[in-house]
Amino acid sequence: MAEVVSFRTDPSKATALVLRQLSDGILRLTLNNPPANALSIAVLETLLGELQKAGEDDNVRIVVIASTGNVFSAGHDLKELTAHRPDPDGGVAFFEETFALAADLMLEITRLPKPVVAEIDGLATAAGCQLVASCDLAICTDTSTFCTPGVNIGLFCSTPMVAISRAARRKQVMEMLLTGETIDASTAKDFGLVNRIVPKQYLTQVVTKYASIIASKSPLTLRIGKEAFYRQLEMPVEEAYSYTAQVMVDSMMSDDAEEGIGAFLEKRMPEWSGE
Repeated sequence: MAEVVSFRTDPSKATALVLRQLSDGILRLTLNNPPANALSIAVLETLLGELQKAGEDDNVRIVVIASTGNVFSAGHDLKELTAHRPDPDGGVAFFEETFALAADLMLEITRLPKPVVAEIDGLATAAGCQLVASCDLAICTDTSTFCTPGVNIGLFCSTPMVAISRAARRKQVMEMLLTGETIDASTAKDFGLVNRIVPKQYLTQVVTKYASIIASKSPLTLRIGKEAFYRQLEMPVEEAYSYTAQVMVDSMMSDDAEEGIGAFLEKRMPEWSGE
């Protein structure tokens, strides 16, 4: 049974915005804000809080972000944003809070010392597409679709493009941003937004399989490797080689590297200590 995680405001108004389930080191966080799983302030805060706790929980080896219903996420809650236009400042403070909170969430995914996998079944649009692009891996159904439609409503998807432009190729990203058109799963894979496409009935099974494989690795190695991957991306190539060479040296000094190499040479399964 999934544990219900609620937005921490007035308990009497709490909503089951995210469903939490931990099994065999795999933490499944399921967006549950029907009908569109919009990333309202409440959803953003709840998901961010769960990721922060996951980073400190040794029982969590990998995180899967999924959703209920037929929409993975339609992005920011436009009704919530519009409701603040009558504010004395025209809504500026609330808009700043919303987009800053979304950025914090996406950065938390990147900086989390554990892998994060997006499990997509349905439409991922705008900030919902940004969420997919921010995850380390993404697996979707063959009926899933993706878009950055801000240009259609006079609101260019500026913040979503940060994550998407780092996942997909430049001209493909610009195509999505400038046209606002929806792309299918196959095109999303060609663009580099998703890793794999599977039939709907096998989605959770396939994601769990990949998550289990990753969860079986040394948690220390995964943490070091993920951090190094994102840091070297922003470096010139010579600096990247210098940095990653030192990472390799430091890693070689870890107990897990000694154990892993020894297990390989002795043809046995390694026993990770996380050190």
